[in-house]
Amino acid sequence: MNIGKIIADRRKRLGFSQQMLAEKLNISFQAVSKWENGTSCPDVAILPDLAAILKISIDSLLGYPTQSLTEYDKRYSTEGYYWGQTPNTLCYEIMRLKPPTKPHKVLDIGCGEGKDAVFLARNGYKVTAFDISEKGLLKARELANHCNVKIDFFKADVRDFRLETDYDIIFSSGVFHYIPQEQRMIVIENLKKHTLASGINVINVFVRKPFIPLPPDIEESEILAGDWRSGELFMYYHDWQFHMNEENTFNCNSSGIPHKHCMDVLIAEKI
Repeated sequence: MNIGKIIADRRKRLGFSQQMLAEKLNISFQAVSKWENGTSCPDVAILPDLAAILKISIDSLLGYPTQSLTEYDKRYSTEGYYWGQTPNTLCYEIMRLKPPTKPHKVLDIGCGEGKDAVFLARNGYKVTAFDISEKGLLKARELANHCNVKIDFFKADVRDFRLETDYDIIFSSGVFHYIPQEQRMIVIENLKKHTLASGINVINVFVRKPFIPLPPDIEESEILAGDWRSGELFMYYHDWQFHMNEENTFNCNSSGIPHKHCMDVLIAEKI
């Protein structure tokens, strides 16, 4: 992603016009326009101020991935379970559509502290799960041991991990908004390819609405990935049978500051 696109995406997400950004930097709005259309680049001397105004690191502004401790590592380092231990309601939809009359193979993408993976394993599913956060995986393994279930946990990043094993059920909640736009087709086609016949993909993703302010705990990696649009997730599965395709707006207090999210939810079957 070039610097002009990063500036434009971040500016829009923060609700700045080109003129507003220019005024904050004491430059002309034409200069901002030239950055964003790729005809020029910001001077090196202006990068620290530009990054600060856009609330992003200089590395991220230049398109380099952040290598520091993930935000979720910080969240999962606290006492207790950040998301609690109550399973996602989608787990019950999985049980309704694919009851564990046999040990269906499940992949949980972005399993966090393992509450959903452990719930499914306790109900007779054969579960594999991965997450980018080592802290989350440590808690997930502890929870699995406490509940006396066996789960194959491993560390991976959904953005560059590709499946080589087939599954009956692929599940992911609150993860896909980290996938950059240019990688979404590649990631999803890989998931579809490695879903067994009559298997299901159960996925949700946050979508951007202009009337909903950005959440207070939004991360740089989400911003760099770009917005998901309403219905975009559904289009990737246009050739599968839908059991659920709906959009919901809901209140959230995950950061300690009340805010709203909009989310698209999909359950699709490979026929």
